[in-house]
Amino acid sequence: MAEYRVTGLSSAVIAELIAEVGPLWQEQHQARLTARPRRRAVGAGAKHKFVFVDRLLATLVSLRHGTTHDVLACWFGVDRSTITRAIGEVRPLLAQRGCTVAQGIRLRTLAEVIEYLGAGGTGIIDGTEIRVRRPAAGCKDRDKFVSGKTKQNAVKAMVLTDAEGRLLYCSPVRPGSCADITQARQLGLVKLLADGPFMEILADAGYQGMGAQTGGRVVTPPHRKFKKNAPAWYEERHELQRKAHSSRRIRVEHGIAHLKNWRALARHLGRREHMSDIVQAIAGLLSHQQNAALSRRVQA
Repeated sequence: MAEYRVTGLSSAVIAELIAEVGPLWQEQHQARLTARPRRRAVGAGAKHKFVFVDRLLATLVSLRHGTTHDVLACWFGVDRSTITRAIGEVRPLLAQRGCTVAQGIRLRTLAEVIEYLGAGGTGIIDGTEIRVRRPAAGCKDRDKFVSGKTKQNAVKAMVLTDAEGRLLYCSPVRPGSCADITQARQLGLVKLLADGPFMEILADAGYQGMGAQTGGRVVTPPHRKFKKNAPAWYEERHELQRKAHSSRRIRVEHGIAHLKNWRALARHLGRREHMSDIVQAIAGLLSHQQNAALSRRVQA
């Protein structure tokens, strides 16, 4: 359990990550060495003391606990710049893995998620915001990161889960001022649903209007027809419909809560340019751990 407390992952999942990501990192490292002019042969000279396993663990601890690079440098006995470079190399490799839905099955794009859900499937979408540093004074488009909902500087990602709340997809981030429905359109969700098989995508009121654009595939809370002086029977029916929809859609909120347990998503104090990799790396790691835990329960 020590591995889980430190990294958020079991020892079995960490071993699978080493076997999967290690060769990719080695290939990337060799390509970087051969791409630049050099007098010394590739592979000559001093060897890395900070091996790949340590680089992976440093990245996992940084994502799980939001630990600063200075602290990680003291922990691993290397310079802070070495930690920063190592995390910068490993984190994109983790982000490219996609979300694990079964052994050997990964979903990396929205198109793959729609195909996976198939005809008659049910998915749930919602947007989540992550607080970030305020852009420097005089920066172009400084106000576009201000969220209209929280009035704080943030970036926003769209999360899609299945009916059980298992993560299927987490999008790259957009500035906090971007509306949920706008982000979904920019990601191509409307076209994918309109051209794909009939399925049910549950959403909140922030996606109101997508149902008509997708042939009824996106289901939002019931629209309130009476602004005031509504009959008592209508109020009662509307409340029952709203609660029924909310009770089904709550699973995506649980999925987002599991994401936010990783402290790197509680509030990001680093570069905003890294947020897409951070969000997608954590989504991939969390889905991998959830799938491994589910497989163990089924086997037991």
